[in-house]
Amino acid sequence: MPFFSMQVVLILILCILAYQYVYTMKTIVETTSRQFRAHQKDFFDMADKGHDIVIKRGSKQAYVLIPVSADDLYFTPEMIARIKESQQQIKDGKGIVVGTKEELNTFFDTL
Repeated sequence: MPFFSMQVVLILILCILAYQYVYTMKTIVETTSRQFRAHQKDFFDMADKGHDIVIKRGSKQAYVLIPVSADDLYFTPEMIARIKESQQQIKDGKGIVVGTKEELNTFFDTL
């Protein structure tokens, strides 16, 4: 005789799926600019929890509220290393000099 009945197992699976849906699914929240101004803290809290906040301004304009991480504000160590490597390549004469618009277009065409 099994330890759990099939009904208990199905209920547990449904509970797990419901938990995942409620706590891990991203939702899109749309609001007006007036509602956003009145309830800014609530919308910032929702954005911090991973929800997409769309703020509508009139009938034609919309904006998305996105939290900014430290990586967005500062260069990561990898980016700093790439910049230093590029600077060294320029010092070593491995850079490309472009003097005219036509040379720039030609360079872009080779990429």
